Amino acid sequence: MAHQFQIYKDKAGEFRVRFKYNDEIMFSTEGYSSKASAKNAIASIQKNGPGAEIVDES
Repeated sequence: MAHQFQIYKDKAGEFRVRFKYNDEIMFSTEGYSSKASAKNAIASIQKNGPGAEIVDES
């Protein structure tokens, strides 16, 4: 698969989500205390991401 969400535990023991495209990490989230919260973050990105506004602050 060319793109995927990955849930992993960081060194502090928190759950994080990263999005990979063609084996390149595009972004990572903040740490969450539970895996359920990390899964909720994925669901929120999938639901709200396609309609998100693009803000150019350059």
